[in-house]
Amino acid sequence: MPTKQLLTEMGRYNEELVKAGIMLAAEGLHASSEGIRVRFSGTKRTVIEGPFANTNELVAGFWLWQVKSREEAIEWVKRCPNPMLEDSEIEIRRVFEAEDFGAEFTPELREQEERLRAQIAAKT
Repeated sequence: MPTKQLLTEMGRYNEELVKAGIMLAAEGLHASSEGIRVRFSGTKRTVIEGPFANTNELVAGFWLWQVKSREEAIEWVKRCPNPMLEDSEIEIRRVFEAEDFGAEFTPELREQEERLRAQIAAKT
C-alpha cells in the first residue's frame, strides 16, 4: 500500500492533470491475488483465480488522459511521482478510436457505439 506521503504527492499530481484538462479517469487496482481471469479457447471458457505469475508486470492502476500527442503524454508521465517504493515503470498506451477500425466499423456499429456511450454518460 502507498504511504501517506506518496498519496499526497499523487493527489497533487492528479490535481495538475485535472487543471490541465487532460484527466478523464484514474483508478488503482487491487492485487492480482484478488483477480480472476477468464481464458477463451474457441467456445470453451476457463476461470483462473489469482495470484498470477510475473506480478511485477501486472497493471496496478491507470490514468486515462486525452492529450494532443505521444510526446505530451511522455512529458506528463515524466513529472509523475514514482508510484512504487522501489524502481518502477509506467506504460503509455493509446486508446482505440473509431477511425482505427477502418471500414469494418460500419456506420451502424458507430451509431450503436455512440448510443451506448450516451447511455453510460446519462447514468453518471
